[in-house]
Amino acid sequence: MLRLGVNIDHVATVRNARGSAYPDPVRAAKLAEEAGADGITAHLREDRRHIEDADIDGLMEALTVPLNFEMAATDEMLAIALRHKPHAVCIVPEKREERTTEGGLEVAREENKLAHFIAPLREVGCRVSIFIAADQAQIEAANRIGAQVIELHTGAYCDLHAEGRFDERDAELARLTEMATFAHSLGLEVHAGHGLTYDSVAPIAALPEVMELNIGHFLIGESIFLGLEPAIKEMRRIMDEARA
Repeated sequence: MLRLGVNIDHVATVRNARGSAYPDPVRAAKLAEEAGADGITAHLREDRRHIEDADIDGLMEALTVPLNFEMAATDEMLAIALRHKPHAVCIVPEKREERTTEGGLEVAREENKLAHFIAPLREVGCRVSIFIAADQAQIEAANRIGAQVIELHTGAYCDLHAEGRFDERDAELARLTEMATFAHSLGLEVHAGHGLTYDSVAPIAALPEVMELNIGHFLIGESIFLGLEPAIKEMRRIMDEARA
């Protein structure tokens, strides 16, 4: 079955806008779990702009579904991940000036560094995922360094869909389709995420090699209007229909 990971980063964004203790991202994670999320994703950024260290402590204590801990490849984040030993660690690129993760990780140019970085994560039992663009060279490099999972960046596809540039969108979808098949052929587990909405998720959910979608910002936005549980259940419905 196609899994849904719910990213609760932007519950923390709302909390931090006022410097208050609410809304609580751990509470949101538990509600998402009750609504049928198969896992929770949280990105602890170096600047702590949304998720904070105490949130990771709370998530590790409260969740019964897996935590997917997104982080940059830094010594600080490695130490945090090794202390908590989450189910999965997803290595993502990170720039202080970006609003959100703008692209996939450059694995091919940093192959040796990343291989040494992820080795201790694998040793303590974390499943290591690499967030990358739909590019064969990056997928091959992720496989060589010992990643077990790749997460394909769907942001360009979603942006093209939202802008009505449908020919370009279809070309990007074709790249995602081809690279999902290629990664699967190497023995990598394939995930996908970034920017997915009710309108754009179905073609990605329909890809048979994709085992998990990680979706956050849209679901937190929709929860303002629908509530978190209905928002998640509607996404699950669309995903399941597409996969069937």
